[in-house]
Amino acid sequence: MNTGMRVSWTLNGHGWANCVVEDQQAKVELTASHITNAPEEFLTAVARLVSGETDTRAQFEAEPTAFRWIFHRQGNDVWIRLLELRRGSDHDSKGAEIWSSRLHVEALARAVIRCFDEVAWIYDESGYRGTWGERFPRSELEALRCLWNAHRREDGT
Repeated sequence: MNTGMRVSWTLNGHGWANCVVEDQQAKVELTASHITNAPEEFLTAVARLVSGETDTRAQFEAEPTAFRWIFHRQGNDVWIRLLELRRGSDHDSKGAEIWSSRLHVEALARAVIRCFDEVAWIYDESGYRGTWGERFPRSELEALRCLWNAHRREDGT
């Protein structure tokens, strides 16, 4: 199992973002458009895992390409598959797996929280809205942080 993961979210012009995901084995770059609520969906999916859900998903639309996150939790381990699809409506079986990893749920949550804390620090919330075109996902980030802190207290980590 990997001990760490890094996620970065960089705004790349109005309504576009690059997301880099990496661990010790591989690094991939994704694109996301603001036509969907990609950051909110991603944060919410990770929050669901922390709260105990076993299966959840998130998707980044890149017009017409899509990047689909598939998460499966068993115990405190999360298996992550990242698929690239020609169209967002395509079935998983039509996607190409471009990255996968197995992490402790706490490590996944920490990486995602760090990512969006960094985004808030770099752009500030008004700068984020001006570039992305939508509000900063503050409520989703804080919900994830709250669940993560509660999980850490329960685990003693």
